Amino acid sequence: MSEQSLGPEGTPDLPGLRRGYWGRSAWSGEAGRAPRWVLAACGVIALVLFVRFLGSEGSPATIAYATFVSAALGAFVVVVTRRLLPAVVVVALSTLIVSVASMIKLRLVNMVLHAYDLVFYLTSKATLAYLWQDYRLYLASALIATAAMVAAAYVAHCLDPTRIRRDAAAVVFLALCGMTGLSAWAAGERRHSQFEYEGQYISSFYRSFAETLEVLRRGQIIEAAEQAPGPGLGLPVGCEPKGRVPHVILIHHESVVPPSLFPTLKYDKGLDGFFASDDGIVHKLRVETYGGASTLTEFSLLTGLSTYSFGGMRQFVQSLMAGKIKDTLPQALTRCGYRDVVFYPMLRTFVMAEKFFNGVGFKTIYDAKDQGAQIHNERDRFYYDNTLNEIGRHVAGSRQPLFAFIETMATHWPYNVVYEPETKVPAGGPGTHPEMNEYLRRLAMAKLDYQHLTAELKRRFPKESFLIVRYGDHHPMSTRMLLGFKENTEAEDVLADRDSIAFQTFFAVNGVNYNPPPPPRHAVLDVPYLGVVLQEAAGLPMSAAWRERRRLMTECAGRYTDCVDQSRILTFHRRMIDSGIVEAR
Repeated sequence: MSEQSLGPEGTPDLPGLRRGYWGRSAWSGEAGRAPRWVLAACGVIALVLFVRFLGSEGSPATIAYATFVSAALGAFVVVVTRRLLPAVVVVALSTLIVSVASMIKLRLVNMVLHAYDLVFYLTSKATLAYLWQDYRLYLASALIATAAMVAAAYVAHCLDPTRIRRDAAAVVFLALCGMTGLSAWAAGERRHSQFEYEGQYISSFYRSFAETLEVLRRGQIIEAAEQAPGPGLGLPVGCEPKGRVPHVILIHHESVVPPSLFPTLKYDKGLDGFFASDDGIVHKLRVETYGGASTLTEFSLLTGLSTYSFGGMRQFVQSLMAGKIKDTLPQALTRCGYRDVVFYPMLRTFVMAEKFFNGVGFKTIYDAKDQGAQIHNERDRFYYDNTLNEIGRHVAGSRQPLFAFIETMATHWPYNVVYEPETKVPAGGPGTHPEMNEYLRRLAMAKLDYQHLTAELKRRFPKESFLIVRYGDHHPMSTRMLLGFKENTEAEDVLADRDSIAFQTFFAVNGVNYNPPPPPRHAVLDVPYLGVVLQEAAGLPMSAAWRERRRLMTECAGRYTDCVDQSRILTFHRRMIDSGIVEAR
């Protein structure tokens, strides 16, 4: 071969060889450009991945994002290895591993994979021990899959004779990073409660790296001021109520909102009284989720912390913060002498509920199996009767006050199935959407069942006093059309401003053989403050942290995350961290 027939660095100047930037070949090395079988294999794998993204990654923008981030990952591998085949193998197998891991995690704990999982589970001996004890098979499978990916990439590296210039690959990598950024911008805000639903596993996982890096940069998982002047809050040590306190029943009304929020809705006005406190007022509650993800409302209520304070990690707060928060609402009542019990409508393994409930201080949990549930959404009366029986057993042998947390399920979607069709109750007026019509029927049943509970408390325990605090955990899916969304909109796609009616439900304070003080009057109360309302209504002395929440509730006009002076909330968080109440790392 003549000197003139050689390309840059002695590379054979093969016929048809494409020129790279600056007129130089993008291929280099003695092997020249990639053989046809390498190009064919890479093309087939890339096509399969793209088809997979088309079917699973949602909108065109998120499909583009998944495609560009995967291509950028492949380009980075090319920069390192100078070969095409191992790059495509790494991208394909990593996509497969992330997708399978997300599906398995969703099935086990109702959450898909997040980048912070790599930090949370793999950097702590305690969490690794937990994984090995409870999910040994899955952990071993993940390790084997990762090892197999490395081995396959090595074999592909050995088989592929391609040699691509690193500077050319770097230019492509940077260009793909730019396209990734543009597609992320085009995708806009991530779906509401993204990580609790099927699909978009790849785009969700890669988009979660930004918030994971933010947590690592911040050095803590909760947002807080860098420092808080003055004394710390201190860990509570005791509680001495003045006189006898009432038993406390906290009712989580699943998917319940007052129909009166929607003036155009036609419904039986007799429902309105169900939402009123003993002061005759319907008090509005601002929650932090729509149509699902009850775990967020549970967390904010029981810990007194907003999930918004955890940024992009907020959908994982129950698992991430289990056992890391002291002076929770259940712990505050236990300190004041209460025995606690939870009546949970799901299995205790659902979204790691048992770990969370134990972590915030509940000692006794009756899940769906313990309660003998025959269907996943028993009537509210079913859970109330179980509670009444527990109260009977408790008061027969103890003078200790009881704290019962009840979660209901009958008003949960889907609403395209008629619930107990033999039960005749009021529904919606003429022209009401079928889903809303069914929801209103279930709401009427919920009212009847609550009346049953209060009547039985009076009849069976005439010498006992009861404080009942109730709340709606989020909107039902049947309100999405009234909020301006289309009928086929899924819960995770309902995106609304935090001041929207979409996040407003209610709370009520009622008494049986007990006259609770009127709850504080705010236009809307943010859910982290509801524990303050409960303790005040029960006449309980509060710890320094809960007294600070009460002060913030007043100064911030019932707002938490959107307090006009957000520094007050951030300083409060820092004081809790410094006092050992919150473990933020």
